[in-house]
Amino acid sequence: MKGSFYTLSFIIFVCIASGCYGIEKSPVPGAYQIELYKPLIEGKSVGIVANQTSMVGQTHLVDSLLGIGINIRVIFAPEHGFRNLADAGERIEDSKDPQTGIPVISLYGNHVKPTPEDLEGLDIILFDIQDVGVRFYTYLSTLHYVMEACAENNVRCIVLDRPNPNGFYIDGNIADTAHRSFVAMHPVPVVHGMTVGEYSQMINGEGWLKNGVKCDLTVVKCKNYTHKTLYELPVKPSPNLPNQTSVYLYPSICFFEGTNISLGRGTPFPFQVYGSPLLPDRGFSFTPESVPGATNPPLRGVKCHGIDLRNAIKDKLAPSPEVNLEWVIDAYNNYPDKDKFFTSYFDVLAAGPKLREQIQKGMSAEEIRATWKEGLVAFGKIRAKYLLYR
Repeated sequence: MKGSFYTLSFIIFVCIASGCYGIEKSPVPGAYQIELYKPLIEGKSVGIVANQTSMVGQTHLVDSLLGIGINIRVIFAPEHGFRNLADAGERIEDSKDPQTGIPVISLYGNHVKPTPEDLEGLDIILFDIQDVGVRFYTYLSTLHYVMEACAENNVRCIVLDRPNPNGFYIDGNIADTAHRSFVAMHPVPVVHGMTVGEYSQMINGEGWLKNGVKCDLTVVKCKNYTHKTLYELPVKPSPNLPNQTSVYLYPSICFFEGTNISLGRGTPFPFQVYGSPLLPDRGFSFTPESVPGATNPPLRGVKCHGIDLRNAIKDKLAPSPEVNLEWVIDAYNNYPDKDKFFTSYFDVLAAGPKLREQIQKGMSAEEIRATWKEGLVAFGKIRAKYLLYR
């Protein structure tokens, strides 16, 4: 299938607790249901927050809506850009979409929030981006600032919901808002178990927008989706999450981004391996090189010894209903210069120093996970208020 992770893409419903499996109808993202939101945007001046995942079948949402006469005035692009994927953290400049000529405004870097000038003359903002359900994935931070700008400038926001491929569980430490950043915007766990539409309602309902403003928000729901759905993404959500294995492993091994360990950026299998020249040789190695989407990867040109997780699904390590800390702890314990294992970015990802300090103190994964329980129970009660898919 063109644009798909796999030759045969399919949807599996899983009863995680009992282990029973059954094929059900495939989920239908909100963007596909144009008949539901067309009456809301006809005759209006529209802006769209979108990227390469904003597809309606084989056609981009922007092209689909232009084809039925919708007046799209401006496109807002998150991290990695609009149609073409840029490196993680790469600066994205404002531009024009070469296919339509519509202005594209970057919402990544120094300009994360639409200005009043950006929204001038707009009636509605459509938000349609595929998320992966993890706190430090930046698309939800973009959503926050878009909603905030809409609230402050009296622009309606319509979220076209999409399934969450990690929506079947919640886990991880709750972000300490004293350490708020673009990868830790809200007091939520690493894996929040919500779709973008549900999360947008939580941002609004919990008063997380600046000065407690409320966004005029509408969510166009998915069809045939529940939080037990294991959803395979039809388009890769970012350059270094190329397949379903990487999406499932991302919540657990992204913490390596805050260490001197390579996650396989610059290889054909990013976020499916980890390694370093300083880790023990266990029979597997890789060498990061400059490739599209990772032009200057960590440890470029250096042979790294590490762990191969490419068969995580086959080996039943994924999908898993919990964040796996064993990999980070094992790498730390086997790293010869422990003072140089962590970088300052680890505390940014973990939304505070506590997780790093727990690992440095020698706490086991089970002991660390026990410190998460109270926060997860409290978050679960908040989350329940905003669920659209029971």
